[in-house]
Amino acid sequence: MKYELASSSWDEKEIQAIQDVIKRDCYTMGNSVKQFEADFAKYTDHKYCVMVNSGSSANLLAIAALFYKKDNPLKRGDEVIVPAVSWATTYYPLYQYGLHLKFVDVNLQTLNMDMDALAAAITDKTRLIFAVNLLGNSNEFDRIQKLIAGKNITLLEDNCESLGGKYNGKPLGSIGLMGTYSTFFSHHMATMEGGLIGTDDEELYHILLSLRSHGWTRHLPKENKLCKKSDNYFEESWRFILPGYNVRPVEMMGAIGIEQLKKLPDFIKHRRENAEYFKELFSSDERFILQKEIGESSWFGFSFLINKNSGLKRQDIINKLTEANIETRPIVAGNFARKEVVNYFDFEISGDLKNADYIDEQGFFIGNHQFAIKDKLDWLKKTLETL
Repeated sequence: MKYELASSSWDEKEIQAIQDVIKRDCYTMGNSVKQFEADFAKYTDHKYCVMVNSGSSANLLAIAALFYKKDNPLKRGDEVIVPAVSWATTYYPLYQYGLHLKFVDVNLQTLNMDMDALAAAITDKTRLIFAVNLLGNSNEFDRIQKLIAGKNITLLEDNCESLGGKYNGKPLGSIGLMGTYSTFFSHHMATMEGGLIGTDDEELYHILLSLRSHGWTRHLPKENKLCKKSDNYFEESWRFILPGYNVRPVEMMGAIGIEQLKKLPDFIKHRRENAEYFKELFSSDERFILQKEIGESSWFGFSFLINKNSGLKRQDIINKLTEANIETRPIVAGNFARKEVVNYFDFEISGDLKNADYIDEQGFFIGNHQFAIKDKLDWLKKTLETL
């Protein structure tokens, strides 16, 4: 590919980190994972972070944890508001825990939840807003906070695509009660597979620790918010208190994460510099609508929406880009409320989803990278000029 969607960010540091784990001959979750969690919590402005095997599992545990809080737990049938444009595993844990999904439309410029649509969707039944920061870009959190002030509504952030972004100087993912992250290959930093949940809530932290590992007490501190632990290792190591999972990372993922996190500020710097050049090339191209930055985006990728008056057809553009060896994707999953799988959901649509439909039919995105890509963007510009 002349312009691929994603690229490896590893060098000899990550390879050495793997070799060090091999030398220790201990591959299950251990000290490297623990150190990475502490480093990541500091970077993302959380008191606590829990690493899991994927961003999808991070979403699963974040939702599950809300069901086991001592006070005001989430219950089956509770209403959750979600944007209509996101990845599948934003929605699947909500279905799996019997929640009622309410899809709201998104804004064509930001690609995140439309604030007027959100305001209209909130009712006295709403218990949770699962805000998704799409393609590196922040939601308008000041407005969301005003909408839910004084109400029994929890705010969570699916920040799997937006690590390193900020809103009013605060890291994305640290604004809601919990934030989820992905460290998959194509994301801002890569442990190849991997995810994290961050929170400042100690009770939720302890719930997440238990849920991550079979629902047992083994990894809980002696003084914790869930139960009284004895000093009997034999009994405590096989004591099950919550219906959990096994979504633990392996030790190599933690070791790689330690090295990747050291590089992350520079990765984000390059992504933002690439975005400035991208906007310089395409902001005046009236054939397309580009994503409007809210706060400081970490620019996961570069989205294009085909303008109604352009006369262009998306398939013709995709064909042209493919011929030029430029990799493309839909904007995340398009309008997820139109996917066949939602027939299994308990859901409703608030208002209409005309913008999500438009993104579904007329949108595509191009990759960004953790290094300078001026030559790739020049090639993209040259290719689109031939349409």
